[in-house]
Amino acid sequence: MAQPEHTLPVELFIDLERSGPVPLYHQVAKRLEQAIYDEVLPSGARLENEVSLGQRLGISRPTIRRAIQELVDKGLLVRRRGVGTQVVHGKVNRNVDLTSLFEDLQRTGQKPETELLSAEIETANDTVAEALGVEVGSEVLHITRLRKADGAPIAILDNILPADFTDLSTDALKTHALYQLLRARGVTLRVAKQRIGAREATASESELLDIRKGGALLTMERTAFDSSGRAIEYGQHIYRPELYQFEMTLVDR
Repeated sequence: MAQPEHTLPVELFIDLERSGPVPLYHQVAKRLEQAIYDEVLPSGARLENEVSLGQRLGISRPTIRRAIQELVDKGLLVRRRGVGTQVVHGKVNRNVDLTSLFEDLQRTGQKPETELLSAEIETANDTVAEALGVEVGSEVLHITRLRKADGAPIAILDNILPADFTDLSTDALKTHALYQLLRARGVTLRVAKQRIGAREATASESELLDIRKGGALLTMERTAFDSSGRAIEYGQHIYRPELYQFEMTLVDR
């Protein structure tokens, strides 16, 4: 159930210059931005609707809408169908380490949820066979999951594993991180090849991640290997960029 709307005190906007050189929408956006940083609007709070806020401030709805859009573009607010406009939960700041998104969310104090979109036994095509080091046509387990953080969709995770993991249960995949399940079976992941990029979202991806059609996505392609050098996982993941970022340390050699 959606939480109640958060009504901001009018005093936050008392010094707006309605006939000054700075556009009114920008002034409103700056006040909202400050309210977010000061946690007057806490993480996850649902913003008062545009009509109500505009009426209380004596400002037109298009001006309020443009102010809100400015913060959506900055990644501070997110529009969610059926919910409204919310303050973005803390962005996941992920070191480029061999960890799972599930564990990264737990580490940052967010509640991970998983929606299992599909789990099918398929045959390896040329790309998958090369990545996993198996024969073309070999059985593989192909799983696709929607990962949420505190109820907000954050990533679509597409993973393929070799034949000896085709017995992973759907219940386990819904409640545990993939790497947790692998470790429980004695797999020790040691190294991964990873490629990070960006692209536009497809229509179905936009719907699942609750973003505009054709919106920007972060992408990650990863092949992970165990301690014997065997490829265990081939993954292609996409992330909402306003909720997720990669972090790495560069060292001069």
